[in-house]
Amino acid sequence: MKNIILITLTIVLFTACQKQTEQRYFPNSEEINTLKAGIDAYESGDWNTWRSHFADTAKIYVNSKDYISVDERVKGLQESTSVFSSYGFDREEEYTEMVLDKEKETWVYYWATHNGKLAANNKDISFPVHLAVQFIEGKIVEEHIYFDGTEMNKEMEALAAAAAAAAAAAEETISN
Repeated sequence: MKNIILITLTIVLFTACQKQTEQRYFPNSEEINTLKAGIDAYESGDWNTWRSHFADTAKIYVNSKDYISVDERVKGLQESTSVFSSYGFDREEEYTEMVLDKEKETWVYYWATHNGKLAANNKDISFPVHLAVQFIEGKIVEEHIYFDGTEMNKEMEALAAAAAAAAAAAEETISN
């Protein structure tokens, strides 16, 4: 009986003394849900809903060390999405996680492929996107967006060159 009591006490003492580690990585959270709701709003072009997920003073970094405001980002998104007949993220292959970093800041990381079909020539364009999004009290206060826009930029330049050539040809026809 003594042995059973000693073994039980030893197990209880050993279990109580083990260091409890705080969970820092989360596959599900309200912040992840907020980010995904923002992505849904982006995909549907609902800019008011998209904007509602950000704090008024949010800083957005788009492939840059310099930030822009939420209003500037909305304007840029409206311009860039207007050239697509359809666009959105590959939701089957997306990856999202929330992390509490060593400073106890809440960050959500998102990786996915962005796909779009250009309205002018029906060309499909795809590129990987990574978002690093900081939340405070349920609102996005900082967002870092990284993507390789080389393919999209090349297509936009080709469309602009074709439009310029067509305009020059039309002007030549009118002047003759």
